[in-house]
Amino acid sequence: MFGATFAYRAKQMGKKCLVIDKRSNLGGNVYCENIEGINVHKYGAHIFHTNNKEVWDFVNSIVPFNRYTNSPVANYHGKLYNLPFNMNTFYQMWGVTTPEEAVAKIEEQKAEAVAKMKAEGVSEPRNLEEQGLCLVGKDIFEILIKEYTEKQWGRKCSDLPAFIIKRLPVRLVFDNNYFNDAYQGIPIGGYNKLIEGLLEGVECKTNTDFFKSEYRDWRKYAKQLVYTGPIDEYFDFCYDKLDWRTVSFKTRIVDTPNYQGNAVVNYTSHDALYTRIIEHKHFEMFGQEVYNCPKTVVSEEYSTEYKDGMEPYYPVNDDQNNKLADEYRQLAALEQNVIFGGRLAEYKYYDMAPIIEKVLSLKNI
Repeated sequence: MFGATFAYRAKQMGKKCLVIDKRSNLGGNVYCENIEGINVHKYGAHIFHTNNKEVWDFVNSIVPFNRYTNSPVANYHGKLYNLPFNMNTFYQMWGVTTPEEAVAKIEEQKAEAVAKMKAEGVSEPRNLEEQGLCLVGKDIFEILIKEYTEKQWGRKCSDLPAFIIKRLPVRLVFDNNYFNDAYQGIPIGGYNKLIEGLLEGVECKTNTDFFKSEYRDWRKYAKQLVYTGPIDEYFDFCYDKLDWRTVSFKTRIVDTPNYQGNAVVNYTSHDALYTRIIEHKHFEMFGQEVYNCPKTVVSEEYSTEYKDGMEPYYPVNDDQNNKLADEYRQLAALEQNVIFGGRLAEYKYYDMAPIIEKVLSLKNI
């Protein structure tokens, strides 16, 4: 998204731009594959959301977006709960029907967690488990957070640092809309439409690995480089390799028009090895459209440790990796006429809208 938006702006300013991608397709992780007439998010679910009207108007000027609203459901041992934590969730969990009752239940359980820590002579949460218990109490933490987080990170919550969850939003209204942003949706026709629109008229080469191509000596060809790959790889891992978490997918066609009734269902217990199941048609098909398409496509998502050759997804923002990333960023700051942009090149997790906002605000294009 960083590279494609940059190329679009460069083209608008009358500059010549070459985009290279080592994959066989453009668009990075937002690439969609059409299966059974359904746009399948090949590298995981992508839902566009923003409060920035300039960014929303910009992407809609490339391709109109639909009205999709992200309202995930959590499945814990076969029982379903609405997300994010809201009055529907609290009714499903405790049978409470008023905000006052929900607050009382949460505060009672938070107090129990704090009292337990005090009894152990501890005033601040020492790990993610204690942090979660202090923020929302035992029931919400153990049913909706604990095992799901352990699957995501491949570690026990008691072994994860507390700072990973600084806050856990609790809504005292019956509202299943996951995002608070004013604007939310999916490009009509899928994300490929957005990428194609951004790169229209721009020279692009796929199946081209920057490090194994003539473009490694990029100054022969260009005045400026926009690099969106892993920052440690750019510097030949001179300080060491950064750690990542990655995800893998098992995608299959199901001979039914409606498999789970929702685009995103999180599986929050260890019973299921996957973290969630995505049913892709629900991002773009609504009402009768769902049944007009006789089959569906679902993807089980698995969180795993990153190994060489895998796709790097999420930075591991612990002290060791943050320190190492800062050392690489200092090197990057010394590179002349090179812009390091995006999740991999900045070793920072980004949603899509902030990336576009960042590129739109760049002065040195």
